[in-house]
This record gives sequence, structure tokens and C-alpha cells, in this order.
Amino acid sequence: MISSPCPTPPPPTTRANPSPSSHFLRQIIESDLDRGTYAGRRWAGSPGDAAHHGAGAPDPAKIRTRFPPEPNGYLHIGHAKSICLNFGLARDYGGVCHLRFDDTNPEKEDTEYVDGIIDAVKWLGFEWNGGPDALPYYASDYFDLMYRAAVALIQTGSAYVDEQSAADMQRNRGSFGHPGTNSPWRNRPIADNLRLFAQMKDGLYADGAMVLRAKIDMAHANINLRDPAIYRIRRATHHNTGDQWCIYPMYTFAHPIEDALEQITHSICTLEFEDQRPFYDWLLDRLIETGLLAAPPPRQYEFARLNLTYVITSKRRLAQLVQDHHVSGWDDPRMPTIVGLRRRGYTPAALHLFAERIGVCKSDNWIDYQTLEGCLREDLEHKAHRGMAVLAPVKLVLSNWDEVMGVGHLEPCTLPALPHVQGNAQNDAQPTVLRHFVLGREVWIDRSDFEEHPPKGYKRLFVGNRVRLKGGYVIECTGCIKGADGQVTQVTATVLPGTKSGTPGSDSVKAKSAITWVSVACGVTAEVRLYDRLFVDERPDASGKDFVSCLNPDSLRVVTAIVEPSLARALPDEKFQFERHGYFVADRLDHTPSRPVFNLAVGLKDGWARGRSGSHVQTS
Repeated sequence: MISSPCPTPPPPTTRANPSPSSHFLRQIIESDLDRGTYAGRRWAGSPGDAAHHGAGAPDPAKIRTRFPPEPNGYLHIGHAKSICLNFGLARDYGGVCHLRFDDTNPEKEDTEYVDGIIDAVKWLGFEWNGGPDALPYYASDYFDLMYRAAVALIQTGSAYVDEQSAADMQRNRGSFGHPGTNSPWRNRPIADNLRLFAQMKDGLYADGAMVLRAKIDMAHANINLRDPAIYRIRRATHHNTGDQWCIYPMYTFAHPIEDALEQITHSICTLEFEDQRPFYDWLLDRLIETGLLAAPPPRQYEFARLNLTYVITSKRRLAQLVQDHHVSGWDDPRMPTIVGLRRRGYTPAALHLFAERIGVCKSDNWIDYQTLEGCLREDLEHKAHRGMAVLAPVKLVLSNWDEVMGVGHLEPCTLPALPHVQGNAQNDAQPTVLRHFVLGREVWIDRSDFEEHPPKGYKRLFVGNRVRLKGGYVIECTGCIKGADGQVTQVTATVLPGTKSGTPGSDSVKAKSAITWVSVACGVTAEVRLYDRLFVDERPDASGKDFVSCLNPDSLRVVTAIVEPSLARALPDEKFQFERHGYFVADRLDHTPSRPVFNLAVGLKDGWARGRSGSHVQTS
């Protein structure tokens, strides 16, 4: 196993669009381009064998990479890293990246997942197979060519039909310290192997009755080269080919052939495929010798998969969370799936930044979840319009309002949607976008903004203290009203005339802090979903743990909030910063103008390091 070190990702910077960092894959590609390793390739415009490409023109793509998901689930954050890597390398080096579905396992695959994968790649901003209108490739479209490849191996004595049971094959495979035992059918005549393989294809034998194996070396130190199975009998309806086939190629056989048919130059995989690389090379060399595939062959390179704290990325375990109703679905905003991250409020730019920031390594390491959250904050800081929302409402009554402002008066107020735009020379030509709302006698404030018995250093509302209603007037707290249970039901204060923000003399009265608020007159009720990390354990599925026992019981809290009018007019999937709370998104499925629903994307700062809840939002 490769064990070169991987540096810890640097802390977030202010670079929104960092230039690509160098890593070993870039160095390999640059070396191949300098040496002209693939300069003589030809491309016939579609995947095919050596004869097909031989009739084509010189390949206009300097390199070809591929993203080859199996359509047996929804893509997750680890796939996002791979997508950004493969498509990004093709973009940066004048190449093409292929989207190919490795659909060789008919029992687990579904068109639902095909559609979801296509949508995810598009959402991340990539085009595949050479153009915006190109269709994805499917491994199942190559089944005829794979069958021809298997026949070619049999004809050259490099494959045979084995009738051992699965248990006997496993037992005779040997171990790391002991060689395997040859199958009794290993030296079967070529003609018999061809006949039996054709009969397997024609459905004359039961599932599991026999397999086709590559003939390599049963004593090889790499167990993966001890005559691996390359075809099995499996009667199952395929999402693409229906019931046309009852034999299916094994993934380790299909994958290198798919790469070669598509003229891939750099086949980039995660580290678990490192031990399979010798078979990858052996198979392509044998098929090039037969003339079926074109030279030079693709080469496989491995990088470390993404390990993110507080997250699991096993498709099987993610499916269990969905099936057992621990989450609402694959797109639950707590899920690490791309559809879940998107619904949570993550942006393509944030995921691109994350993929670039964590880099590409040859050895496994763990990335802190804060790195992902930091990338989203960095992206939204200069994009997300601000708005005031009260997540734990308590009424504040300005007792002298009617006397000093007029009975029923509503004072117009404004605040910039993007405060940082003001005073920025780069944006001088752009008009400042303003949010409009009103201030009246009664407003909603967050319950945490009043303390009857304030702790030391508390600067918000308590009797005798002055604060500014952000964008409005300075007020002085005079007391509170409590219910029978002792809970504060109303806070009272007086307004100080002549202190409205942005007016002459507004600074004549000093306030120790500014608090957010929403007028009773124009506030809109909204459902706010406060999402947190799904697991409380940094590595919930490590060392045989029961990952379900690591679920965070407080990963979702739903509150009824009051939001300012600009937020109520949000479109689904639109992102905002709720001032003093964090970044939120209008839910892309449930949000409507008549029933606003917002999801917490990320807090303004990380609180897990200090032992607090990851939502970092006060609601009581």
C-alpha cells in the first residue's frame, strides 16, 4: 500500500477562486504531455475497439479522464471530490472527461440513480463526453465487446470455464502465505472452453453453476492475480439491457475494457483499487496483443478517498439510514449525499473550493468537518443577502412609542442586503440593494436578547440598559412581564427620539450593542429547521462501531420563527444570512410564499470545538 504523507489542509483563506494546487496526478499528466505518451491516439467519435478508432481522426483531446459511478445509490461528498478532480483535470489540460455508468451489476442498479447522478454532475457545473448535448456512456452498451474480449482470452489460452463451487474456489485460492491450488478444469481444451462459455451465454446452466476465469498464476503473491473470475451467470433484469443477457462481466474485468474502449488516458481510482492495478494492466496487455484494443493502453492511478469526520459515506449504510427512517430520505439535509448537501444550502462553488482545499493524497487521512463548513461560509459571505429573523420570539413593547412617534405610526427603515458592498471601490458603479421594513410600537426580539438577571459582560437588554434596534432607534429597557409559570412573556422599553440609524445625531446616545428584531406589523411566520451534524462521534463507523448508536438525537430541531418581509419573498433554494444566526436556505421542496420554510445551512462560526451544538443558533 502506498504510504506517502498527505499534509493537513490549510485553514480557510479569503480566496474564493484559488488557482489549482499541484499534486502527483498533475505531475503525471504533465510528464505524459511532455513526452507525448498519448499523442498518437485516434478517436472515432464514440467508444469502440482498435479497428473502430483506427479509422478515426487524431484525438483532439490531449487527455481523457472518466467519472464512472455505479448507479446503485445517490452520490455523496466523496463522489463530489472525484467529480471535481476528474472533470477539473480534463478542463485544465485540454482534455475531455467521460461520464460513464458502470452498470454491470443488474440486481442493485436503477434508473432513479442514473437520473440522480446526471443531475448531480450538471449541478456541479460539468459537461461530459465532449459537449453539452452529449449522452452519458453505459458499460452495459459494451457487453457485446466485453463478450468478444472474453472469447479472445479463451482463444489465446488466457481464460477457462471453471465448474467449481464458490466455496471450493474460495478455499483453493490460498492465502497471503500459501499459494492457491489449480482448478481441476484449468487445463480444459480451448475448444471446450469456447463451447461452454457460449452455452453459459445461451442460458443452458443455472446461476452459479460455472464461471469464466482468467488464467494467470495460482501461486502469485498478489491474490487478485490468482485466476480471478471475469464472468458469472446471473439471471436478473438489467435497467438498460433488460433480459438480453444472463451472464455478466465482473467489475474488475469490465472496468479496464471500458476505459480502453473510451480511449481513457488516465484512469483515476481510489486506493482500494490499488491491488487490482496489476490485473488491470495484465488484461489490457493481453487484449492489445490480440488486436482487439488499441495501444497505448490507459493507465490506472490511485488517490486516497475522502474521510470526513462526523460523516459516513458507505452507500449501504446510507441506504440503511433511509430505509430505517433515521432520516427523511436521500435528500435529507443531514445526509452527506450531493442532493442532501444541496438541500442543506451548499453551493457548487463551496464544494469546488472544498475539493481544491483538501488536495489529492496517496495515503488515507481524515478531513475535519469544519473545513467543509468553512468553504460554504466563505462562498456565501459575499453572495447571501442579509435578513433579520427571530427564532425564539418574545414581544418587545415600546411603551412611549405612541407619545413620541404618533399613535399607530410605522417608521420606514432600510438596511443593505449586502453590507460589505458599501464603500467597496470595485462596486461603486453598482447601486446598493436595500431591504425595506417598518418599526412600530411592538416588535419581536429573540428571547436570548433579554435577561432579567444579566450575567457579567452581558450587553443586550436588561433593566436600565440601552441597545440599538438594528437599522432603527436606540431603546432603553424598563422591565418585563412574566406569566404564571415565571417565563418572560413581554419585555418593555422606551424609544429614544432622534437616534434612528443613518440620521443626523443618531450617535448622540451610545448603545452597548445592537440587536436584531422584526416588527409585529410586517413580520411573517416561518418554519425554520435547525440542522446539525448527524453523528456525535468523529468516526461513527470506524473499528466496527454500531454507527446507528452514534446518531445525534439533536440533529434536527424545528422552530416557528418570525422573519422580515425580504425573507418571506425568498425563492426556493435562495440563500440568506440570518443576521447573528447563520446562513439559511429556502427549502427547495417545501418552501412557498404562503408557508416559508428555511433550513440552517451553517452557523456563522464553528462551535463544536468549544463543546456546543453544531447549529450555533440560540432558540431559548
